[in-house]
Amino acid sequence: MIRFASLGSGSKGNALIVESGATRVLLDCGFGPRELARRLARLAIVPESIAAVLITHEHADHVGGAARCAARYGWQVFASFGTVAASRQLEDVPVRRFDSHTCFAIGDLEIHPYPVPHDAREPTQFVFSDGASRLGVLTDAGGITAHIVAMLRDCVALVLECNHDAEMLANGRYPPPLKQRIAGGYGHLENGQAAELLRAIGGRKLRHVIAAHLSEENNRPHLARAALAQALDCSADWIGVATQAEGTGWLML
Repeated sequence: MIRFASLGSGSKGNALIVESGATRVLLDCGFGPRELARRLARLAIVPESIAAVLITHEHADHVGGAARCAARYGWQVFASFGTVAASRQLEDVPVRRFDSHTCFAIGDLEIHPYPVPHDAREPTQFVFSDGASRLGVLTDAGGITAHIVAMLRDCVALVLECNHDAEMLANGRYPPPLKQRIAGGYGHLENGQAAELLRAIGGRKLRHVIAAHLSEENNRPHLARAALAQALDCSADWIGVATQAEGTGWLML
């Protein structure tokens, strides 16, 4: 059995805890040791019980606290070759490098990385499996590829980026270059793109869908929920949202 919870999701810091059997890992660590411990305490978890942290890419909201937390709590750090090369945060940390197309195991968890289009050196997202069920994570991607669809098609739970609403971004106060970066092919997924992914993979197997990495400036939870619910032909209340301040509670597969 897998259970998972977001500790916080957004431009101010990201972390997702995933657990199966005796194995507990963190996906990204955008929070420092004190803040991370505070967020873990809400889930009755101590940081020392985490075996490893997996890094998706080198941007500070995903890797900013990883080195300090790993040093303090004795975690292993895993990252792609390109992420290690591009990240100054990881320069002095022992890192186990992985190929973004090759699966590996950490304890009771099977880890399936896969590459995504984003403005980073070698960005990866992940599917987690206990051999029976699959949890898919997709954030920080500028578009949907056939490989992404194939990786996520058999998942029973999905943490999915809904970074912005296209109209809010277009009419918002961000400068044009930043708007172009966010909406571009190496930026972030818009609500409608996330909905298109759900249509492509089908929703019959999904037990949980969590909208994640919402922009506080250019999106609203009800807009993300509505877009995903329309794609799945379900109630908007069934769609979860990982917030920046609170993340989510535990969810079971």
